[in-house]
Amino acid sequence: MRENKDGAVTVAIMWKQAPGRGHIKVRNGALKNVVLAGQTSGEVDKDFSFSCDSPCRLETTIENANLSPGANPTSASILTAENPFSFFLRDVKAAWPIFIPAYGVVVTTADDRRSYEQIAADVTGRGLRTGIRQIESEPEETYEQAAECVRQMQSCPTLLGIGRDARVFLVALREGSEWHDWVEPWAGRRPLKLPELGDTPVKYRFHLGRGVGAVHAVSRRLEDGVLPILLGRVEDGDVVYDTTTFATLDSQELTAENIEGSDFLIGTSMLENEKLENQREEAFKKEQSRQEQTLLCCRVDAVNTGSVPRYAFFHGAVPGPNTTWDAPTGFAQLTSGQVCCVTKLNGEPCPQKEMSVLVGPGEKAIFEFYIPHRPVAPARAEAIAKLDFDRLLSQCRAYWRKKLESAAKIRLPEQRISEMVQAGLLHLDLHIYGQQPDGTLSPQIGPLYCPIGTESSPIIQFLDSMGYADVAGRSLQFFLDLQHEDGMIQNFQRYTVETGAALWAMGEHYRYTRDEKWVRDIAPKLIKSCQFLIEWRKRNQSPRFRGKGYGLIDGKCADPEDLYHSFMLNGYAYLGIKRVAEMLAGIDAEQSKRLAEVASTWREDIRVAMSEAMARSPVIPLGDGTWCPTAPPWPEHIGPVALHEQAGDWWTHGCFTCRDSMLGPLYLVFQEVIDPHEPMAEFLLNSNHELFTTRNVAFSQPYYSRHPFLHLVRGETKAFLKAYYNSFLSLIDRQTCSFWEHHMTACPHKTHEEAWFLMQTRWMLYMEDGETLKLLRGIPRRWLANGERIELENVVSYFGPISLCVESKLGDGQIQARVECRSDRQPARVELRLPHPQCKKPRQVRGGAYDAETETVKIDGFRDTAKVTLEF
Repeated sequence: MRENKDGAVTVAIMWKQAPGRGHIKVRNGALKNVVLAGQTSGEVDKDFSFSCDSPCRLETTIENANLSPGANPTSASILTAENPFSFFLRDVKAAWPIFIPAYGVVVTTADDRRSYEQIAADVTGRGLRTGIRQIESEPEETYEQAAECVRQMQSCPTLLGIGRDARVFLVALREGSEWHDWVEPWAGRRPLKLPELGDTPVKYRFHLGRGVGAVHAVSRRLEDGVLPILLGRVEDGDVVYDTTTFATLDSQELTAENIEGSDFLIGTSMLENEKLENQREEAFKKEQSRQEQTLLCCRVDAVNTGSVPRYAFFHGAVPGPNTTWDAPTGFAQLTSGQVCCVTKLNGEPCPQKEMSVLVGPGEKAIFEFYIPHRPVAPARAEAIAKLDFDRLLSQCRAYWRKKLESAAKIRLPEQRISEMVQAGLLHLDLHIYGQQPDGTLSPQIGPLYCPIGTESSPIIQFLDSMGYADVAGRSLQFFLDLQHEDGMIQNFQRYTVETGAALWAMGEHYRYTRDEKWVRDIAPKLIKSCQFLIEWRKRNQSPRFRGKGYGLIDGKCADPEDLYHSFMLNGYAYLGIKRVAEMLAGIDAEQSKRLAEVASTWREDIRVAMSEAMARSPVIPLGDGTWCPTAPPWPEHIGPVALHEQAGDWWTHGCFTCRDSMLGPLYLVFQEVIDPHEPMAEFLLNSNHELFTTRNVAFSQPYYSRHPFLHLVRGETKAFLKAYYNSFLSLIDRQTCSFWEHHMTACPHKTHEEAWFLMQTRWMLYMEDGETLKLLRGIPRRWLANGERIELENVVSYFGPISLCVESKLGDGQIQARVECRSDRQPARVELRLPHPQCKKPRQVRGGAYDAETETVKIDGFRDTAKVTLEF
C-alpha cells in the first residue's frame, strides 16, 4: 500500500466489471477521499457509482489507520448491492494482492499499476491450489496413511456394562502414568463412593507381572473386534498374562429379559425443577440399594512361554488400604465386613493379596477376580465365588451377539470399519439407561455427561438407522419428559441450543418411522417447545437489532459463555421448527402451516444476518493465492473470532478455533439454511479448511465440525475421506475402538464423537436427497477392487428399510449391484456410485443411466428392486 507523507494510506480497488453503486465504510480509521483512476467514469465519494459496466478502478485514501498487529485494525468494507466484502488495510500487499475471483475484484497498493486481468493472470499462473483442491488432486486417503500421520491417543479406559443399567465399570491396563491396572465402578455419571473409604471415588487397583519396567508390552482388544468383552495381554519376559474382562449380573443369567434397568433420571444433570431433582436423588438411592448387582469378571491366564520354570506375579484387586484379605475365602473385605472383591487362584480361594507362583514351561496359573458394583455381604460373596467363569462368559457373548443379530447389517471390505460400526452400536447401547422393558430411556453421551439435545441427536439417529426404532423413540422421550414448564428443552449447563436440536432429532425419527400415532401423542409438547422458540424470537425482532441479528435468538451453544445470536443456535431452532411442521402436516394442518411460515421467515432472517456479517468480515488468503470471504460465529462480531479483530479471550478447549470451527457458521449448511452448492457455502468451506483444520480435521473436538458432511453432499469424495480417516484415527483408542472427547484425552468413551463417526459412515454408504436415495456416495474406490463385496442389510432410511449388495468381479470385467427397498414410501430414483479402483469408465452399463463425471448409475422410476451391471 502507499503511505502518504501525512501518514494516510492509499489502496486501489479494481473490478473486472463495474459493480454499479456502492458505499465505503471504514472501521478504526477515517475515509479521507475516493478518486476514480484510469479510464473509469462515474461519481465518487464514500458513496460511489460507475457510469459503465467495463473494468474500473477506485483509489481510496484512509487516514488515522492502525496497521499494527493485534486487535482493532483498520478495515474497509466495500458495500455494493452484490458481492460486498471487507478487508484489513494492513493485509494489502502488491506481492500478494487481495484477489477475489468469485466477485471479480482485486485490492492492491495504489502504486501497483497492473490491471485486474494482469493480476488475475499473475495469481492463477503460479499454479497453486486451495487446501481442498490439493486434497482432490492427491490419491484417496487410507487408514494406513492417516494412521502414520496423526497423533496416536493414549489408551482409553474401556467401559463395560450390560446396557440399560447405569452401574458400569471403567477398566484399564496401566494407562498413562498409572503404576497399576485398575477398575472404577460408576453409576449414573458418578464414580462409586463408599463411606468405609472416606466417601471418595473408588478405584480397585491390581497388577499383573513384576512391575513397571523399561518395556511396556501391553495390548488390548475387544472380543471378535466388537463385543464389550475386553481381552488384554501383558508380556513380562517369558510369562504372558492374557486377560478376559466383562460385566454381567451377579445372580441371574445375563439375558435381555433379566435386565431390570435403571431409572432414567439417574443419568440427568442438575435439574432446575425441585420435584424432579428430589425424584432423581431418590432414584439414585434406590439404585444403590438394589440387591441384584452388576458384576465385573476378570480372568488372567499367566502362561509360561519359556523353556524353564518362571514365576508369575499377581497383585489382587483392592480399593485402598482400608481392606483386609481373608485367606480361607480369597475375599477382600472392608472394615464394615462387606466383601468388595472375590479372588481365586487355579479355581481355589487366593490365599493372599500378593502372589508369586512358579509356573512350568507351557503351563499356566489362572487368577480370577470378581468385583460386585457395590460391596456385598459375605453370604452373597460365597455365591459369587461359586460362579463358573466360562459359563458367565458364554452368556455374555450370547447376550451381545443377539443384540447385533437384531440390528441391520453393514459388511464392508475394510474389516476395521465394519468392526467399528458394530462395536459403535454396542457402545451406544451400553450408555442408554432406563428401566425395562418399557418407558423412557436416557441416551447418555459418555460416562461423564447426561443427554444433551445436540450431542445425543447423532446417537439416536444412528440407532434409528440400524433398526433400533423403539430404543430411539424411548430415548427421545427423555427430552419431552424433562421439558420445562415454558416449553424449553435444556438439560446440561444452560445449553440453550438444546430445544431446537432436540426437535430436529424428533423430526428425523419421524422421517425414519412415519409413526403418526407417536406424533399425535407428543404433539402438545412439540407445539409448546416451538412456541417457546417463537416467543424467544419475538423478543429479538426489535429495530435495535437491525444489522446485528434481527429476529435471531441469543443464547449458549456449548461450554463457552457466549450469549450471542449464534448462527448455530438459530440454525437448530429453525430446523427444529421446520421438522415439527413436517411432523404435524397430517395431524394438525393449521399448526403445520403456521410453523412452516415461522420457519421460512426465520430462515430468511438468518440468511440476511449471515450476508451482512460476511460483508463486514475480512477476506482471508487461500492456498491458491486467491482470497475468500469469511464470517463470524455470531452477527455481533466482525470476522472469525480467532483472527482477533476484536480483542478477547478466545482460547478455549485447547485451541483458538473452537468458536469459529466447531460452533461456527458452517452449521448453517448442515441445518438447511444455506444450500451446499451456493457461493456462500463454498466460501465458508474454504475459509474453514484453510484457517481451522489440519489434514482436514478440526482442532480439539473435531466431530463438532460439520464440514465432512458438506464434502459428501458436494461430491468432494477425497476431501471427505481425508476428514473421515484422520478424524477418527486421531481420536480413538485404536485397540478397542473407544473414542475420546478431545485430542487432549478429555472424557473417555465419549459416544457423541463415536455417533458422529457412525453417522458419517452411514452417509458415505447411503444418504437421502429429497426423493432420491444416494448410495455409496463417499466410499473409497479401493473398496471395489476385484473380489471385494459391500453389503447393507435392512439399514433404515427415510424411505424405509433398504438392502444393497455390490460385488466386484473385475477379474471377469464386471461390477454387479442389487438394490432393494420394498416399503410403501420408496424413493422416486436411486443414484448408485460405483467407482472403479483405477478410475476406468465402463464400456457398457445395464440397469440405469451412467454419469461418467460422478461414476454414478441413475435409476429413475425405482420400484422394489434394481440390478446394475458395469462392464469394463
